[in-house]
Amino acid sequence: MITNPVNWLMGLFSLDLGIDLGSANTLIFVKGKGIMIHEPSWVVIDKRTRRPLAIGVQAKEMVGRTPANIIAIRPLRDGVICEFDITQAMLGYFIGRVHQQSIVPMPRPRVVVGIPTGATEVEKRAVYDATMAAGAREVYLIEEPIAASLGAGLPLADVKGTMIIDIGGGTTEVAITSMGGIVVSRSLRVAGDEMDQDIINFVRNKYNVLIGERMAEQVKVEIGSAYPLDTEKTMTARGRNLVTGLPEAIEVSSIEIREALNGSLQVIIDTIKDTLDEAPPEIGADLLETGICLAGGSSQLQGLVERLTNDLKMHVWRAEDPMTCVARGAGIILEDLNRFQHLLVDIDRSKQR
Repeated sequence: MITNPVNWLMGLFSLDLGIDLGSANTLIFVKGKGIMIHEPSWVVIDKRTRRPLAIGVQAKEMVGRTPANIIAIRPLRDGVICEFDITQAMLGYFIGRVHQQSIVPMPRPRVVVGIPTGATEVEKRAVYDATMAAGAREVYLIEEPIAASLGAGLPLADVKGTMIIDIGGGTTEVAITSMGGIVVSRSLRVAGDEMDQDIINFVRNKYNVLIGERMAEQVKVEIGSAYPLDTEKTMTARGRNLVTGLPEAIEVSSIEIREALNGSLQVIIDTIKDTLDEAPPEIGADLLETGICLAGGSSQLQGLVERLTNDLKMHVWRAEDPMTCVARGAGIILEDLNRFQHLLVDIDRSKQR
């Protein structure tokens, strides 16, 4: 029985989507086409009307440069929605972008969205409702570590245990899986954003210079590291001197930034150790053989594989194209929803259109 003929008809011409709705970046995998959207989760809005003026790359360029009547915001924090209407507008914009070459006037795609394992029922419902309001005809939720495992090519259905650490912008997801399910997991709200804040705090405390979020992220990407580098690096960071109030440029080294990042990294490492401590001995034995897989944008931090290998005394490896693992995993689920039905997060779909 077709409950909504218009949705059904539009759905015939719509593209099924796998979405990694991240705090820092939104990625959209299109069935049969691969990753088609990879943009920052930033929206610039008019302060008075709350109308979106720019979304994605264009919005991120405006961060820290907007006049008083315009603000740049990230509608997701710590992996969950904090601005419902803005998230809905952002998703609607990206879904429309994917269907630009399509003949369908109102896209009604089936969508699989990744969510943190630590998300509450309210947070899950917010993701579901925002995606439906953005134009989806069916929405399915999947826990990010499961999606990341599929995207990284881990043998999820095997009896042997596997472990994934997905370090994104807002959350770090640590999960040990076996036989298609999660055995032990941890969701930690310490990840790339926290590292950026560590750099901002370090530069402010040491040099009395306030740098912006974008500058801190640039420093992290260019010279940030978790383990001593073969050749240590330096770069120029620009900000505002807190004493004189004037713009100032300072030279920071990779050694200093490693020291700044150490606190957040240690929290992540301690969480991984706690997760391993809870795993059954048989699965611990499996992990000595299979190792630990890293996924997520922040897993690309220089020296992170070496630091984790050294601290955990286990083989640690980074997935191919780690940033897109969750979106690609969501796409794999779309290919065969019936087969992966048991992996989807239960949510009341009675309001589905």
